[in-house]
Amino acid sequence: MTLEKIQRAKHALELRNIDKRFKKGRKDYAYALKSVSLTLNRGEVVGILGPNGSGKSTLIRVISTLTLPDSGEVDVFGIDAVKHPKEVQRYMNRVSVEASFFKKLSSMENLIFGAKLYGVTDRESKPMIREILDGIGFDFTRVNEPMEHLSRGMQQKIALARALLTSPMLMLLDEPTTGLDPRSKKDVQELIRAIRADHESSILLCTHDMGEAEELCDRIGILLNGELIALDTAENLKRQHQVGDRPPTLEEVFMAATGTTLEEAEFENKDEKKAA
Repeated sequence: MTLEKIQRAKHALELRNIDKRFKKGRKDYAYALKSVSLTLNRGEVVGILGPNGSGKSTLIRVISTLTLPDSGEVDVFGIDAVKHPKEVQRYMNRVSVEASFFKKLSSMENLIFGAKLYGVTDRESKPMIREILDGIGFDFTRVNEPMEHLSRGMQQKIALARALLTSPMLMLLDEPTTGLDPRSKKDVQELIRAIRADHESSILLCTHDMGEAEELCDRIGILLNGELIALDTAENLKRQHQVGDRPPTLEEVFMAATGTTLEEAEFENKDEKKAA
């Protein structure tokens, strides 16, 4: 019944009025997410654009069932993820800016272990690993080196490869290119395009890189202080905020929608954390 429901589902993801609060001091609470609603269609890439501290990582954690929302509904392929987390976990995978590995183990050992967690045997996973690593341009001669000897870009490729081993229908990418050098960043962005084309995955991409969001995403949401204040195509967002003959840049759209630049919002969030 679950597989039939997933195949019939129109949307990969539906969020309805998601709230998530964290305690701030003895009596006060701060909203990490406030009344967030969005829909991700099957095969679509939706970007969530916002500064650090805007709630992007919390959003990913709620969707992936690592954190429960205080209120609201999360449906993954039509299944209530809050009530049935185990059912939806097998259909999605998460890649974060700080992907966790066994640093002393090699890439191959980490990938084999990751595959086992999803019931894929060594015999099945090894040819899959070779194919995936070849496809993402990973230097296979380094596959047996400890992870701690690899660059951040190479580690992030392994994180994406690990996610692909399970053929996820929904991928949750939390700042996948943050901190990478330009070449590695471009490689990972190309891989995200390939994942969509070759695996027909639906992708939610959280980023603070406006160029990345505009390049990779069908629609872009703006998340600020836990609130989703805009969600549309880049073209429509620019049209909505255009003044005069020249279409605005996405950075100008962000400023018009929020009253601040992305950089200023970053500094404000850092100052608030220090004050807390």
